[in-house]
Amino acid sequence: MNQGFLSTDDVSRRAFLHRSGMGLGSLALSTMWPNTGWAASTPHFPARAKRVISLFMHGGPSQLDLFDHKPNLKALHGQELPSSVRDTQRLTGMTSGQKSFPVTSSAFRFTQHGGNGAWVSELLPHTAGIMDDVCLIRSMHTEAINHDPAVTLLQTGHQQPGRPSFGAWASYGLGRDSENLPAFVVMISRGSAARPADPLYARLWGAGFLPSNHQGVAFRSSGDPVLYLTNPAGIDTTTRRDQLDVLAELNHRHAAEYHDPETATRIAQYEMTFRMQTAVPELTDLRDESESTFTAYGPQSQHPGTFAANCLQARRMAERGVRFIQLYHRGWDQHYNLPSDLRLQCRDIDQPAAALIRDLKQRGLLEDTLVIWGGEFGRTTYSQGKLEPANYGRDHHGGCFTMWLAGGGIQPGRVHGETDDYCFNIIRDPVHVHDLNATLLHLLGVDHTRLTYRFQGRDYRLTDVHGQIVHNILA
Repeated sequence: MNQGFLSTDDVSRRAFLHRSGMGLGSLALSTMWPNTGWAASTPHFPARAKRVISLFMHGGPSQLDLFDHKPNLKALHGQELPSSVRDTQRLTGMTSGQKSFPVTSSAFRFTQHGGNGAWVSELLPHTAGIMDDVCLIRSMHTEAINHDPAVTLLQTGHQQPGRPSFGAWASYGLGRDSENLPAFVVMISRGSAARPADPLYARLWGAGFLPSNHQGVAFRSSGDPVLYLTNPAGIDTTTRRDQLDVLAELNHRHAAEYHDPETATRIAQYEMTFRMQTAVPELTDLRDESESTFTAYGPQSQHPGTFAANCLQARRMAERGVRFIQLYHRGWDQHYNLPSDLRLQCRDIDQPAAALIRDLKQRGLLEDTLVIWGGEFGRTTYSQGKLEPANYGRDHHGGCFTMWLAGGGIQPGRVHGETDDYCFNIIRDPVHVHDLNATLLHLLGVDHTRLTYRFQGRDYRLTDVHGQIVHNILA
């Protein structure tokens, strides 16, 4: 037999496996490295959550205007922020040259909700209605003060690019729950605020130095949800299956000779792509959803690519075993025109985010689905630029910000942490981004100190050499 081609016996064997419902790629994966993501791995201890849905508000939502109510700032509005409050905290280049740092109270009304009386802005009436189901963390903090390093730190454990994202770590450590869908899916929506969107690089859902099949699969809002999902003209399913089996045989021989783990990864990717050709169209076809579901998620839920439609898709993915579902919503960088732009952004996300929690709960999925809402940092208590009577902006602030969590072993109806009267510093129960990630992994049944990968002679992990589990927010 010539090198690289199949004999008659090989073809017969391939035909037999195809008729049996298992291609050569599947057979190859069963005999190769365990970290291909082919099956779920055993967690370190019993997991409270099976999957994660991350609702990421890219740009840094203002905690002062949404969740961290500071009524005393009304009396201080327009006065200079005391230098003792700001102390030595870093400022961005956008406000470091300001001669004045006027205290800026929120333009929005707050009311209390839920059994614990959590304060929520008038901009989030639907979210206010789920306060008994969520844990509000008002003491998040990060040392990063610009978007890209802050997002990279939160999602990969380091401000410098190149490390695996949380979803990739989850895929690597726990594998897939579905044979027909990726472990890690990403969807992006554009906010209604008319401002340039900060870049979202694909490395934010990348696998870094992990095998490449653990990277996130980005779903598109138009055309094929995933590029090249549809067979080209002249290629049917049987032909595609035959092509993949021949390719798997060649790759399997290459792997046996060179023992390159990336070859097993490629076989896994090809096999997943084939299965996705059937699974993804069914997943993204919303015609089986009821009118009451669309009403619950809001009028935008039937428009592909919107945050509302992505929230509904996230619930469908959770039902079908996707391990990590990352939703990005862009446009939260309110350096100016905050009162008008923040109102638009909240209108995009408020109803669908609350509907997602209620929908998961009604279907019995919330108890093992961990939902996270938040951004990469918060906003300053002082105004960026001139403070106007009916308008203001806020700069980036990593010293304190707010996130909320729900489901998957999180204590519902809890408010954790406290900031000072200026909402500039944390005075009780600080939670660093490494602590958050350690806690999320814990809920997934993973010891964050043991989920490691050796690369270039060093053991790496999501939380680097940091991270403490926040036991007070666990149910």
